[in-house]
Amino acid sequence: MPATAFWAALLAPVLLWLSLRVIGRRRRGGIAIGTGGDAALERAMRAQANFAEYVPFALLLMALAEAGGTPGWAIHPLGAALLGGRVAHGWGIAREAEDYRFRVGGMMATFSVIALAALAALLAAIA
Repeated sequence: MPATAFWAALLAPVLLWLSLRVIGRRRRGGIAIGTGGDAALERAMRAQANFAEYVPFALLLMALAEAGGTPGWAIHPLGAALLGGRVAHGWGIAREAEDYRFRVGGMMATFSVIALAALAALLAAIA
C-alpha cells in the first residue's frame, strides 16, 4: 500500500503541528489537564482531536481500497485532498478569529475523501 503510506507519512507532520500547538498553549497557561477555561486552548485541542477523529478512518478506507486493487493513481488524489483539507481545517479552527471558510472547506474535503474511499473499498471488495 505505497500510495496510502505516502499520504499517511505526509499527514503525520500535520498531527505533530496540531499537537505542538496544544502543548505550547498548555505550557503558556500552566494547564495540565482540561482547558482551564482557556478558549484558545480549547480551539487547539478541538483542532487536534478533530484530526485524530477523522484521519485514521480516512486512511483505513484508502488502505482497504488500495489493498483491494484500487490503483495508486486513484488513491493519490484522495490523499492530496485529505492533506489539504486537514491543513485547511486545522488552520481555520485554530484561529482565535475563526475563519469558517477554511474550516468548512477542510471538512468538505475530508468528508469527500471518506465517501470516495469508502466507495472504492466497497467496489474493490465486491469485484
